Amino acid sequence: MAIIHRTTLKPTKLELLTTWLPTRPWYVGQGTPELTKAGGFRLDDPAGEVGIEFMVAMDTSGPHPTAYLVPLTYRGAPLPGAEAALIGTMEHGVLGPRWAYDGCHDPVSAAQLLALIEGRTQAQAQSTSDTPDREVTRSYTGDGPLPTIASAKDDEEGTELLAQDGTPLRLRRVLRPATAVPPQGAFGHVIGAWNLPDGSRTRGLFVSVGA
Repeated sequence: MAIIHRTTLKPTKLELLTTWLPTRPWYVGQGTPELTKAGGFRLDDPAGEVGIEFMVAMDTSGPHPTAYLVPLTYRGAPLPGAEAALIGTMEHGVLGPRWAYDGCHDPVSAAQLLALIEGRTQAQAQSTSDTPDREVTRSYTGDGPLPTIASAKDDEEGTELLAQDGTPLRLRRVLRPATAVPPQGAFGHVIGAWNLPDGSRTRGLFVSVGA
């Protein structure tokens, strides 16, 4: 179980993302984003070493607010071989230095995402310890467990994770409100919720498997 500490982060997660998001091929803004945290959920690392968060960051810098899905992992030491996935480093008021990574490229996060899709683990509330997030729903109708994720690649549409047998998982980096129907051909998915700038709550597709 991940323990949520009420403490400081320097720089904050959103400050790190303000610099990092515009470097992504799926970023649709035209300049520096203006970010707020709009939602998301956490997953537990069975070993208790890596923090895993799927954050929804809302950018209101342009004429049309845009919600981005940003899987993040937080580690107490650098992840060997993952320099290209490093978002930045932070000083945690309780845990000390933390290395923040794009969770799509972190094997612990990828493994727990598969566990969530298959129903072997449950999404946890983003800001409360030991509390399931009932707004996150998932489904999997495949034959047998999904193999380990072998690679992750960003493109203009989002991020594609490929399992070792070639099965694709598609992360919707730019979220579409009220789009909670998996695409045709998908045999697994994750749907989540987030806040819109007007204060209303919406749901949408986060991840699909096989399509």
